[in-house]
Amino acid sequence: MSQTLRTTLILTLFFLGKTFVAPAQTPKYSNEFLSIGVSARAHGMGNAVIAHIGDVHAGYWNPAGLTQLNRPFQVSAMHAEWFAGIAKYDYLGIAKKVNANPYKESTFGFSLVRLGIDNIPNTFYLVSPDGTVNYDNVTEFSAADYALLFSYAQKMPYSKVALGGSAKIIRRVIGTFGNAWGFGIDLGTQFKSGDWRFGIMARDISFTFNAWKFNLTED
Repeated sequence: MSQTLRTTLILTLFFLGKTFVAPAQTPKYSNEFLSIGVSARAHGMGNAVIAHIGDVHAGYWNPAGLTQLNRPFQVSAMHAEWFAGIAKYDYLGIAKKVNANPYKESTFGFSLVRLGIDNIPNTFYLVSPDGTVNYDNVTEFSAADYALLFSYAQKMPYSKVALGGSAKIIRRVIGTFGNAWGFGIDLGTQFKSGDWRFGIMARDISFTFNAWKFNLTED
């Protein structure tokens, strides 16, 4: 095999490999607002909390951690604003123990997340049919994403393993122009051995798709 042919073959295989690998590295933008995270403590740790999270925020990060609640009932709320208050991010979390038996503790959690931009001017009717500009025709609408998570976690009897899962309901609204519903499931586990803690979180194991409905009429 000549040197030129060998070089051509190597380059061809290289670029073919890049072609097949690239789709796997394509970022997923659907429901990306759920990647922002909750809890100032978790953000301060770079979101590296899957293995040791053990409070109400576990409903978001790893539902298995809900079994570590140190109180029968916990509530948490968070509010953040970006771009001089244009985008608003809100979170509300509630967790309650339903079985306090130390050998098979179980906890129920509820989380609500919203990312929205409000008071967006709708200038579709700014110009009247006769060509005049009428600012009274300018209305406002909101574009917002909502996520509702119902979580449940339980310790395995006589073991150091905890399992948890979350069922997600996604609601996306763009004024009266479009809206979508989505559903998904997350599963997580935590394991403790001495001073070591391990955690695994599988997000969107059911593939959280959104079903959109649009209204593009002038009404």
